[in-house]
Amino acid sequence: MRKIIALLSAAAAVAALSGVSAGTASGAVASHEDTGQGKLAWSSCNDTTTPALQCAMLEVPVDYAHPQGRKIKIKVNRLPATAPKDKQQGPILLNPGGPGDSGLWMPAYIAGQIPQDVASTYDWIGFDPRGTNASEPHVVCDAHYFDGARPDYQVSQGTSKAWLGKAAGYAADCAADWSWLLPHMTTVDSARDMDSIRRALGTPKINFYGGSWGTSLGSTYGQLFPSHVRRMVLDSIVGPTISWYDHNILQDKEHQRRFDAFAAWTAKADSVYHLGKDAAAVKKAYDQVESALRTNPVAAAPAPGKIGPAEFEDTFYGGGYNFLRWPRMATVLSAYLTQHDTQPLNIAYNKYAAPGSDDGTFPAYNAAQCTENAWPRDWEFWKKDQAKVNAEAPFYTYNNMWYNAACMFWPYQGNQGGRMKITGKGLPPVLLFQATEDAATPYEGGLAMHAALPGSKLVVQNGGSFHEILFHGNACLDDTFTSYLRDGSLPKGKGRIAKTCAPESDPTPVYVTPSPALTAKHTAATPLPPTDPEAVHGVLR
Repeated sequence: MRKIIALLSAAAAVAALSGVSAGTASGAVASHEDTGQGKLAWSSCNDTTTPALQCAMLEVPVDYAHPQGRKIKIKVNRLPATAPKDKQQGPILLNPGGPGDSGLWMPAYIAGQIPQDVASTYDWIGFDPRGTNASEPHVVCDAHYFDGARPDYQVSQGTSKAWLGKAAGYAADCAADWSWLLPHMTTVDSARDMDSIRRALGTPKINFYGGSWGTSLGSTYGQLFPSHVRRMVLDSIVGPTISWYDHNILQDKEHQRRFDAFAAWTAKADSVYHLGKDAAAVKKAYDQVESALRTNPVAAAPAPGKIGPAEFEDTFYGGGYNFLRWPRMATVLSAYLTQHDTQPLNIAYNKYAAPGSDDGTFPAYNAAQCTENAWPRDWEFWKKDQAKVNAEAPFYTYNNMWYNAACMFWPYQGNQGGRMKITGKGLPPVLLFQATEDAATPYEGGLAMHAALPGSKLVVQNGGSFHEILFHGNACLDDTFTSYLRDGSLPKGKGRIAKTCAPESDPTPVYVTPSPALTAKHTAATPLPPTDPEAVHGVLR
């Protein structure tokens, strides 16, 4: 524990030396018009699939309160409108969530999901949030933080000291290298970058689609710049007032519900998977595999390291985001227990959960969430509070807790004094989409955002569980989105829910035969393409 305290003290000292304080948080901006951003010089992205796609780098200030100070660059791309000028409706900025996920895949993909007569009227704009992906710099704190086998997530296994050391060390490493940028990687900063993109595009208003954390980004942008919003769509919504710590607890409970649903679905398919005819038997099978991996972790190749209990849990939690993963998940358990075959586990881990060559968007995730709220600092509080949650939701609680534990030591936490209050004043009507069984952004968030945005319309997928519910082939949802983009049409229903859509059917239970192409070519380090039915985007832990 002395080492942990020392690391925390070191991180705090770095923060002090960098001059970071609540007074330099991202909310304040110089009153004059020069916001310090550069211009967009478009050139071909050299994308052979979408040759019309154009790319550019946009220079923006690190700190908008000092626009002439140090600069960074945001990677931006666009798929230009092709409709006649008098039919064009301006740019639509796109964000898939994260915090920190790349939006560069979105213009070509989303424009291809809606009728061409509507898609052709917009300039589709993707971007990588500051400090991430192809933006410059790309922040990396510990390239090996997620290497396996990692310490067991379960507190009962006596690994708390190891995880506390990892989390404290991670926070200190981030602060040591990136103290000049981390305090300026919040949702507010990214929202101001969006307005820099708007200025560089030379347009008075933008349209926006955001999913997951992108709903927090969009609503924050709308709060800061309501007169710059033309149309806005928020899909799978983070509640506007909840703290990130409390949001994680909601996630834990909803992920438990989704795991229970998976177990029940698998039990109905006992003739396929042979794991038992009731959900309790399937959960026991899951526990058996996890327990076995504690003693005998398996090779993770082509990913580095081993698959132990932590890597096993990471392979499975994504089923709460996309239930089309269920057949592969059930196959993993069946193969391991009935055939002593670890190949399906190896494939699933590499497809869903294997780490990349650096820590990906994890620095951006922490920089946003840890900085925007004052997190509990006392491990004894975490231990007692999370134990209560774990008693109700054991599937995901400790996994989620350790993923977020760096916030316990983050030197800049609470710099913004809490998340920005959303009132919707001055905004046009916003279109909201929310599934009732969404584990990552629970249903309460959609209701709370609707209440916060006067004039908004909430579309609910009753029984739906996808995280980000558009673009899965559900006509009720997708046609509502298209109508809004076409001419601003909104659902006409009154009351809390303006429109209800039916969920997709559960997947057909099949034993997923291993594919050589998966073992050889695909790892989670290269995210699944949007066209892959098992893909997950906008992952909000």
